[in-house]
Amino acid sequence: MIDLTASEFAKAVNGTLHDIKENEILNQVPVLDSRKVTAGTFFVAIVGEKFDGHDFAKSAIAAGAKFVLATKSVSVPHILVSNVADALLALSNYVRTMLPNLKVIGITGSNGKSTTKELLNGILSQVGTTVATEGNLNTDYGVPHTFLRCTKSTKYCVIEMGARHNGDILRLTKAVQPDVGLVLLVGTAHLGEFGSRENIAKAKAELITGLPKTGTAVLGTYDEFTPYMADGLGIKTIKFGTSGEVRATDVEMRSGYPKFELVTPNGRAQVALPLVGAHQINNALAAAAATYALGINVDVIANGLSNLEVKLKNRMFIREFGPILVIDDSYNASPDAMEVALETLALLAQERGGSAWAMVGKMGELGNLELSAHIGIRKFAGNLKIDHFVSAKTDLYLKSDLQNGAAPLNPPINLPINEDEMECHLAKDLAAVLELVKHLQPADVVLVKASRSERFEEIVQLIEQEWGAK
Repeated sequence: MIDLTASEFAKAVNGTLHDIKENEILNQVPVLDSRKVTAGTFFVAIVGEKFDGHDFAKSAIAAGAKFVLATKSVSVPHILVSNVADALLALSNYVRTMLPNLKVIGITGSNGKSTTKELLNGILSQVGTTVATEGNLNTDYGVPHTFLRCTKSTKYCVIEMGARHNGDILRLTKAVQPDVGLVLLVGTAHLGEFGSRENIAKAKAELITGLPKTGTAVLGTYDEFTPYMADGLGIKTIKFGTSGEVRATDVEMRSGYPKFELVTPNGRAQVALPLVGAHQINNALAAAAATYALGINVDVIANGLSNLEVKLKNRMFIREFGPILVIDDSYNASPDAMEVALETLALLAQERGGSAWAMVGKMGELGNLELSAHIGIRKFAGNLKIDHFVSAKTDLYLKSDLQNGAAPLNPPINLPINEDEMECHLAKDLAAVLELVKHLQPADVVLVKASRSERFEEIVQLIEQEWGAK
């Protein structure tokens, strides 16, 4: 973070200093987990459902934290505020005014935020010092965690923004004032919370409506909402996708990896993405459009895309265990993301000549569409002619058929359900999954995908244990 006197810091967050001198320089970055405290940080004491961060104030200071941002008095140096989330955003807003040359890119969308963030980081890091969101820290706490790592030498800041309620993204946008607002697409993730895609679109559009008049809206053209989010705002707009100024031509898929020619208003360049799946082209175009908006040369953009160091484990990550190929996408799941993952599974299985196994689990946050969305994914897989469809640790994908009298066998359960010759299985626990894993054959391809709470990395581990040494 930039240097601030303690009095400046306290004024920015509307707080009071305790055991900290007013002229002391504070330039530490926030840490939300006391176990991750090191020298050069300050500890944010959050009161949660299970733990109260104030209970760890002493241990945080002992571990190297300079002070604690707190809502209760503690017996160590601290700055007392009424709300730590509000304080962090207010501090971010103050620091933003002190960094007028910093270029900030805000990203939101139902799918692809983290991948696009990594692509942006790869491109921009070639040009100047870049700070980007770590993991998926994209909330009231996560955005300041990213932004406050910027210093006066930082040239670019890439910030992922998520939402659970209307108003969340606008609040984040006002705090960090992006130069570029990037909306990927409006899908079905968090449908249960927002109730409709129209409401999701309104939430995502807050990034665009919250931009300063000098900002640029970068919008995907993959749904009926996103392309029009800047209409009537009088701000510069760049669109990407099949009907955008930034697009891909001459697309080829090589062993699941996309190769294409990137087209921008300032030129063309060849791109070979080190990411699996045709859907990654959309994320690459998003990153290309946002960096084009910042004036980055097309050759630099293409180089950054093609030479990305893949760090996103558990997200369409290809792993080989002996003769078995695994698409590890165990990080999260939504209907949109499940469909593109299944398409990639079908493509890779066709190329390898083995069977396609979809080991899929529960998709969360779908509200009253939960059952129909799961059944719809099973039918989608059947239309793709996936060989084996495994409903793992849930019966949601097969529930309607089970209720109609399908007779279950001992686990793993082979069900008399067929979708265009696709064999369906119900594996209610890891033991049942393991029995199916033992029946894999050389050259088979396995997709492992579910919402994060389902812990499907355990299934990847089962496959590795069974096949990794073969």
